[in-house]
Amino acid sequence: MMTMAFAVEEINSKSDLLPGVKLGYRIMDSCDSIHTSLQAFFSLVSFSNVETHLENSTCLSDSPIPAIVGLASSSPSRAVAQTLGSFNIPLVSYFATCTCLSDKQIYPSFLRTVPSDFFQVKGLIQLVTFFSWFWVGTIGTTDDYSRYGIQAFSDQFRLQGGCVEYHLTIPASPTTDEIQTMANTVQRSTAQVVVAFSNEGQLLDLFLEGTLGFTFPGVRIPGLKEFLLSVKPSPKPGMEFVNMFWEEQFGCKLRFEGERLGENGTDSLDNVTPVCTGSEDLSLASSSYTDVSKVRISYNVYKAVFAIAHALHALLNCDSEGVKNSSCNKMKHFTSEQLLSHLKKVIFTNQFEERIYFNSNGEPAPLYEIVNWQKDSSGEIRFVKVGNYDGSAAMGQQLRVLQSRIIWTGGELQVPTSQCSAPCPPGSRQATRPGEPHCCFDCLPCADGEISNQTGSTECIKCPEFFWSDPDKVKCVAGVEEFLNFTETMGIILVTLTLLGVIMTVIITAIFYHFRTTPIVKANNSEISFLLLLSLKLCFLCSLVFIGQPSVWTCMFRQAAFGISFVICLSCLLIKTIVVLLAFRANFPGLNSKGMFGPTQQKTFIFCTTAPQICLCTGWLLGGPPFPFRNPAYQASNGKIVVECKEPWPPGFYLVLGYIGLLAFICLLLAFLGRKLPDTFNEAKFITFSMLIFIAVWISFIPAYVSSPGKFSVAVEIFAILASSFGLLLCIFVPKCYIILLHPERNIKKGMTGKYNR
Repeated sequence: MMTMAFAVEEINSKSDLLPGVKLGYRIMDSCDSIHTSLQAFFSLVSFSNVETHLENSTCLSDSPIPAIVGLASSSPSRAVAQTLGSFNIPLVSYFATCTCLSDKQIYPSFLRTVPSDFFQVKGLIQLVTFFSWFWVGTIGTTDDYSRYGIQAFSDQFRLQGGCVEYHLTIPASPTTDEIQTMANTVQRSTAQVVVAFSNEGQLLDLFLEGTLGFTFPGVRIPGLKEFLLSVKPSPKPGMEFVNMFWEEQFGCKLRFEGERLGENGTDSLDNVTPVCTGSEDLSLASSSYTDVSKVRISYNVYKAVFAIAHALHALLNCDSEGVKNSSCNKMKHFTSEQLLSHLKKVIFTNQFEERIYFNSNGEPAPLYEIVNWQKDSSGEIRFVKVGNYDGSAAMGQQLRVLQSRIIWTGGELQVPTSQCSAPCPPGSRQATRPGEPHCCFDCLPCADGEISNQTGSTECIKCPEFFWSDPDKVKCVAGVEEFLNFTETMGIILVTLTLLGVIMTVIITAIFYHFRTTPIVKANNSEISFLLLLSLKLCFLCSLVFIGQPSVWTCMFRQAAFGISFVICLSCLLIKTIVVLLAFRANFPGLNSKGMFGPTQQKTFIFCTTAPQICLCTGWLLGGPPFPFRNPAYQASNGKIVVECKEPWPPGFYLVLGYIGLLAFICLLLAFLGRKLPDTFNEAKFITFSMLIFIAVWISFIPAYVSSPGKFSVAVEIFAILASSFGLLLCIFVPKCYIILLHPERNIKKGMTGKYNR
């Protein structure tokens, strides 16, 4: 109030601002209530010649009150501003910050020298998140400033990932039980930070050491302190506020001449309260009234008065500021609407180098200082600037905080933490607990193949194809390629079995070659036997092509080699079976088995049975050849990329396998028919047994091959090749070697015909 009076006197003493025009004022008490504020407003608008006067007291405006400075609270300001809007009378507030007052449809004549809560909320959100406080409580009062501020804060805070654990509203006159209930709520809560929206007086007891707050920039106004100290009590009208302040400041009771005495002939003073002399020295008193080293709210009042003065200066066509002997058109009449229009366009720089203007919402630049409540050596609370917030600056440059200057509750220097759950470390993600706010969560490790490389991740990121998560689940690394290797245990075992089969085949071939003139070798068609042994070697050796990292050539060669080798092998067994059947039917009249199925016919038969398989493999390799493929399908289970041969035309493999199965079935059928033919050494029964093993192995192979993952499907196929090859080798040739090496006496023609008796 006194700053407004000081600003008016300063303007009236200036020769470059409103020269020749004297401003006047009338002060009304709103009592910070809507009802009293409206009463004061109607009193002002019905009062003439009170706001802006000429030196000769002639009113310039058609309206009794061209402009009003006030009010301090948002709720009374809303009531008055909405009414003033109908009269187009400017209302310039110095402390009403509710965002709701920015609505120019409802409050067209409202302006303010204090930023809207919109920016205060934005700054508060940035401050809270700057310290990583995402779990807070809120406390407010019943006025619009608190209600709208907390609502805006809560909404924006949730968008930033924060949560409000509780909200408490302090009644205007709380009872002891209400205070105790609110205190218990705060004490029981896990939130260590409380966000309060209220003026200082309503929550004064909560501001303890460690509090952070937003306030307006403060300045030292030259001459203000001297003006304040020059005030003296007086019985004159309009001095009621000063007199009340004087009595409260010095703890005395003012007594002026001519005051009426009480009913008993005495004055109203009691025997305890001393009488004020009116000469008490304010400079010796310690209070916020005399502490004007850095005024903040009063500075907003100062700016409001000067803004109105500059608008009047332009409206009255005064000469340019700074011009000597300048003058104004003092006889000009104007409306409050004209003044409002000029006030909205005001732009000037004051003596503190601050640019004063109103934006489209009638608001100034959003500038705040961040202050910390700290105790001085005497235990008194003082404000210490620890940062600032400029809502007009670019994002990332709006908030500046000096953490080293902050003293927290209890004198602590460490920033307190306030969180329902600690942020999840890298390698894990947040999992919200059912029925609880999203700030309360559990930390779950990322699944295999997923990572999170930031603290507080809400989701794990899936690694790209052919990449896999490291053990800590914080980065994706190139996936480990897996294939049946020569150096691993399974590869070594299969290679050993392959070499064993080849060596056994070579040994048997050597035995047969050495005893090639003996009846048992000659009787079993030695050429076909040697061809069968050769094909068995190929069957064993082709399994090696399946081991090792697949390449273009191995993928193409492996299935063709397998298919053709086994067809040759089965063709030889078919010939042997047919020869056995024909040999024991040679006693039928007119049947010449040698002429009917001699060496030439046998070779032709092998060619005819092998040619379809060769054509099938050739067409398969030309039309849709298998190729190396990095299969990521198993990454989810073992984190490895299986390098395998992909079959672009799967029927090709099953046709090759089916043709082999057809020959094996025919061979089994014929051998089964000749299993009981009379002979000391009937080869048909051994072929029958070998075919049973062969067919059993490959029937078991199909489901095992389909269901085996990755390299194990390759191992299954190699095992089937080796098992069937060993079955043929052992069933067909080992019994003959047994006779050749251990029972040579049976290796004679009579022994072969069954006429030899041991």
